[in-house]
Amino acid sequence: MIFINIGITLLAVASEFNYATASQLRMLKSDKAEKSEKGPKAEKSEKGPEAETSEKGTKASKSEKGYKGDKGDKGNKTSKSSKCDGVFSTRKPPSGNNICAGKKVPLDNIDCYIDAISGLKIVNPKFALGGTGEQAGANVTQGYNGSLNVTSVPITNPYWTEGMCAVNVHWHLGTEHLSVGEYDENGSGPSEKDGHRKLVGDVRPGYQCHHYNGNDSKFTKTYKWEHCKDMHVGETYEVHWPHSNVGACATPNQFQTPFYDGVFCNFEDLNVTKIGVQSQVFTIVNDESYYYPDLMNGMIVEGDKGTNKAIYTGSTTGTSRNNTVCSQYTPITWQVDRKCHMISASTFDKMCADMKSQRDDMSNDIHPHGSRELVDDELAANNHATR
Repeated sequence: MIFINIGITLLAVASEFNYATASQLRMLKSDKAEKSEKGPKAEKSEKGPEAETSEKGTKASKSEKGYKGDKGDKGNKTSKSSKCDGVFSTRKPPSGNNICAGKKVPLDNIDCYIDAISGLKIVNPKFALGGTGEQAGANVTQGYNGSLNVTSVPITNPYWTEGMCAVNVHWHLGTEHLSVGEYDENGSGPSEKDGHRKLVGDVRPGYQCHHYNGNDSKFTKTYKWEHCKDMHVGETYEVHWPHSNVGACATPNQFQTPFYDGVFCNFEDLNVTKIGVQSQVFTIVNDESYYYPDLMNGMIVEGDKGTNKAIYTGSTTGTSRNNTVCSQYTPITWQVDRKCHMISASTFDKMCADMKSQRDDMSNDIHPHGSRELVDDELAANNHATR
């Protein structure tokens, strides 16, 4: 353990040294370029965020702020798209064979209950992954515990310590989990006054957070989405990051749509397979002070984010399941942030740009999915590890 800690420390130091060295090299190159290039045309030809920060004047400083800079630039219709593309640009994915394609282990949905002679509801015991049928998303309010007696033990450590990596990211309109006082039936959003949720057609909405304020411009000001689809400022979204220890971790094939391909990419033995999901809830705001640079690789664990989690075993979710029809993909560990957080629209748009840059086609996940109805107590596991 001592040698591992020393190794991690050395890697961190080396990483910071490399970053500093790279930054110094960029500064030297920038200085040389400024000295060698003459005239206003040379200044205009510079590209990228580093060139923007080196320019002087009010327009340059505004462009550093993403969409706020777009509004400040006048008389240049092309600058809006070019600036946004420069910040949230996509690149052609690396070519090669997607070894995870089609690796999903197919398991049909199953009846949640079987009829009993006594007339009581009995959870169907025929679950293919060997679980007792526990489902998600459940109530994750502090103090809650399900009533289904299970033998499954959730993973309470950070997933990376178990050799697991994120293999997908997607999100749902509203929330599939319930956290009283954070995201519940008393939450609100723009749908109450302008019908935003009607625009998504048949997508079932879940619960909403309590942050929305129709008199505050950060919840109502329109954002120009470049990469995400069917998204709205002021709305609540529950983000899921499926993790697996048999995914194509640290390779160009790591992120997959559907997520089942990533979860089961190198699947051979159920006994050594670990599957889990991170879940975090956000209200979208049009305010760059809530920007976060990397929402693709997992839950934000910083400040009050990701520190108060409900941890339990459940199943995959989605609107094809409810309290009558259940998922057979169980037991799966869920680590769910109980709090709702505000996040900038640009954070989501940056994530969608990252998704479009993957080798696998993730275009089916750059829009919100419908939310499953809250799981009955009888189908919720009684193994909540943090109560």
